[in-house]
Amino acid sequence: MTSYQNLSDNDLAERLRFGDHRAFGEIYERFFGVLYRHALYKFPDQEQAKDVVHELFEDLWLKREVLSIDRNLSNYLYTATRNKILKIIAHQNVVAAYAAKQVVLIKQEEGFTDHRVRERQLAEMIEREIQSLPVKMKAAFELSRKHNYTYKEIAEKMDITEQSVRSHVKNALRILRVKFGLFIILMILFCLFLGF
Repeated sequence: MTSYQNLSDNDLAERLRFGDHRAFGEIYERFFGVLYRHALYKFPDQEQAKDVVHELFEDLWLKREVLSIDRNLSNYLYTATRNKILKIIAHQNVVAAYAAKQVVLIKQEEGFTDHRVRERQLAEMIEREIQSLPVKMKAAFELSRKHNYTYKEIAEKMDITEQSVRSHVKNALRILRVKFGLFIILMILFCLFLGF
């Protein structure tokens, strides 16, 4: 029987390409810690750093058959992590710039009272959609976004795994994105932040 711990990175990558779960598990064990520390250097938020690395491994498994790992596996994973981080930072910068522009426009708006009414109506629509989510998904989403619990705290409170919490929150955001689009997601976060 093959000891996966003794296999080289390239052998593991080759076995991964053919769907070998144990090879994937060994790659995860070898590289999760160092990739997490690499992501944590850019994102002081531990949950965000973990999310980056988990998404990287999710992509690695889902795209295993078409991945072209020309150089060694370590370089490939570091480069993929760096690229994910850069993409997230670029996205955050766009969102921050957009949000800042919206704040300026809102302040300039003359009908401030009318704006408040529209905000409350939108907040009510969003709240209705959140309430229509499946029970566990709704609970995880609300604890994460409304009460600012960490995934670990939510997992302990709901007696489920952190990965389940991450999946519930991710799926809830996906459902809301489909229903409301990017603009509304920004408004959700804005309204929740202001306590509407």
